[in-house]
Amino acid sequence: MKLVKIYALLIFIGVSGFAGAQEWPNRPITLIVSYPPGGTADLMARTIATPLGKALGTTVVVENKPGASGQIAAAYVAKANADGYTLMLDASSYSVNPSLFPKLPYDPNKDFKTLAILAQYPNVLLVHPSFPAKSVKELVAMAKAKPNSIAYASSGNGSAQHLAGALFEVKADVQMQHIPYKGGGPALNDVVGGQVPVFFGSVASTKQYVDSGKLNALAVTGKKRASSMPSVPTMAEAGVPGYEVYEWNGIFAPAATPAVILVKISDGITKVMQSAEVKDKVLSLGGEPFQGGPDVADRFIKGQMVEWAKLVKSGKITVD
Repeated sequence: MKLVKIYALLIFIGVSGFAGAQEWPNRPITLIVSYPPGGTADLMARTIATPLGKALGTTVVVENKPGASGQIAAAYVAKANADGYTLMLDASSYSVNPSLFPKLPYDPNKDFKTLAILAQYPNVLLVHPSFPAKSVKELVAMAKAKPNSIAYASSGNGSAQHLAGALFEVKADVQMQHIPYKGGGPALNDVVGGQVPVFFGSVASTKQYVDSGKLNALAVTGKKRASSMPSVPTMAEAGVPGYEVYEWNGIFAPAATPAVILVKISDGITKVMQSAEVKDKVLSLGGEPFQGGPDVADRFIKGQMVEWAKLVKSGKITVD
């Protein structure tokens, strides 16, 4: 008799949960952004918030929780109710953090479900106009001739710019000098000012300096040329095959969120990302919409985790 009652209770709970999922959403959704206002992650969150809310039949509210390379936001969302009302928009640091930080306040493999990658943003290899090398081949030749004589700036140890430079050293078989700064702004300012000759920056944040002639773009780091910099070759075209670096923005939900809700959100994101307005925004930021659903996105992220872990270990990279 007890078994019958327990079985009946489980059926009731299952039906109730399904019914709740069927009625979802009936209140606003909060999209937690792991970085501060003004950056690409924040811009993408605010670009998709209104159309995603319309697609899902509710309101999507953007809330920034920056800090610790996205760890603060991730820890918050990992502990949130798994009801579809709290989501996270994170960046490519999500795939790097597990190898940089020995102890995270969340488990990226157990605490989250990947809903989507919105877009990928290639970086661009930049040099000051006074720098003698006018191509990647010339830069590599100079670096090989005098190891550690050429410096590149970054926003800090373990940052996206640092990792991009470290990977370039591996793929081009050169040794360069890394100069970490306390933030991307100061690093870029010193490159524009000529104090440091080389920088690996995002296409979106550095295009204005290329257009004005304050920096020279030698190569973009994606598989294909950036639509906003069509005359700039890829790294492969420029002579460094196998080098690919992307910054990206993905959306995640707490792992225990019901599958039917995850599907609804994923379908809503797909619809939004297919709109001309959102596509144009991504292109204006120097990116390309990601091709593939949640499974493809999840495989990409896990692959990134493996690749960055190899680089961090071999390069003995640590954070500040």
